[in-house]
Amino acid sequence: MITPHLDRLATESLVFENAVAVTPVCAPWRASFLTGQYPLTNGLFYNDKPLPTQAVTIGKAFKEAGYQTGYIGKWHVNGHQRGEDPFSGRNKPIPKERRQGFDYWKVREVTHDYNNSYYFDENDEKHFWEGYDVFPQTDSAISYFHKNKDNPFFLVLSYGPPHDPYFTAPQEYKDLYRDRTLSLRPNVPEMYQDSARRVLAGYYAHCTAIDKAVGDLLKGLEDAGIAENTIFVFTSDHGDMLMSRGVLKKQRPWDESIKVPMLMRWPAKLGTVRRDVYDPINTPDLAPTLLGLCGIDLPESMEGEDFSAALFSGEDLGNEAALITLPVPFHEWQFMNGGREYRGVRTRKYTYVKDLMGPWLLYDNEQDPFQMKNLVGVPQYAQVQEYLEAVLSKKLADTQDEFLPADTYMRRRAYIYDRNDSLRPANYLELNRD
Repeated sequence: MITPHLDRLATESLVFENAVAVTPVCAPWRASFLTGQYPLTNGLFYNDKPLPTQAVTIGKAFKEAGYQTGYIGKWHVNGHQRGEDPFSGRNKPIPKERRQGFDYWKVREVTHDYNNSYYFDENDEKHFWEGYDVFPQTDSAISYFHKNKDNPFFLVLSYGPPHDPYFTAPQEYKDLYRDRTLSLRPNVPEMYQDSARRVLAGYYAHCTAIDKAVGDLLKGLEDAGIAENTIFVFTSDHGDMLMSRGVLKKQRPWDESIKVPMLMRWPAKLGTVRRDVYDPINTPDLAPTLLGLCGIDLPESMEGEDFSAALFSGEDLGNEAALITLPVPFHEWQFMNGGREYRGVRTRKYTYVKDLMGPWLLYDNEQDPFQMKNLVGVPQYAQVQEYLEAVLSKKLADTQDEFLPADTYMRRRAYIYDRNDSLRPANYLELNRD
């Protein structure tokens, strides 16, 4: 993948080698990031459901601390009015009282049409981004840097790509991969390898376009004279299987889905020499850690850990495992497509996952980085499995997660399944078990 600007950023950043998406899908990740809570606490474990207006969020915390706050791009936590088409809210403005502490506002709930994209401003007026939306959104962020260079600010820039559709990056970026032979992960089945290379070429084209935008952002900070004292974080809400195991997209508990890139640069306090952080960091930890880095008191409602002291000191995070959850499978991984509820932990070395039938997956990620050998029930790993079961049980107890069937959580929140998400074969738990 061609990413010169991100490569340079990595040489100047903390590089989180095991950054984990607590629920690897769009709305649940965003709600967890905003609130510092686990999905069953804040209620967003399913796309297109509403984050409560009264939620305590990172945007509100920074605003109360005197920061200017802004948000540009994809939001996806406003939901839709009950009884409407489940995706109808994606095309509507978000009312001011539901912007969770952000004042500067160039936002659309959701779009996947990156070349015909629009947003709503602070006054709910509709505007179109010109061309491929990543680039004008980046320009808007750079303008925000200059307007607020004399003020502390907290800005979220939320790109849509490289999320599917995979083949809609500008032509000049697609051309970069047209004649290249792309190497594949060994866990892509042979019958899907041609398709995988085609998808990768499109996905990588989006990534290289985003890389150009990241370069522009970094230059924008330098031109505004604030690069030294700005915490710059690059991360994502989920990964994509990209034909590993023969499937696409997210929600699944494998590394291609749950692991995300995460770079953090702050020259004034963290230096400009790359430092790799190997202990896992989870989505609910991001808000507490960012607030901690800025010396802002954490809201009591936040469940994640504040790792700012460890980042300042250069020590390990001291965090053994990150929790991964899917309370309700939906949309492209609905029950009929083999989706199932799961809970698991990702440590530096292991992945351990249970579904409602019991232990499902166990991988030694150091020995088996492509997760091709499931070790559940293997006698030599019995003690490891037992230990990870205890780690997971403690995580579930700490987060008050009873690990119940999906229907229970849907009823508790009075949620309605979207379209065919509730349908499942009688033996759906047995389908596709490794």
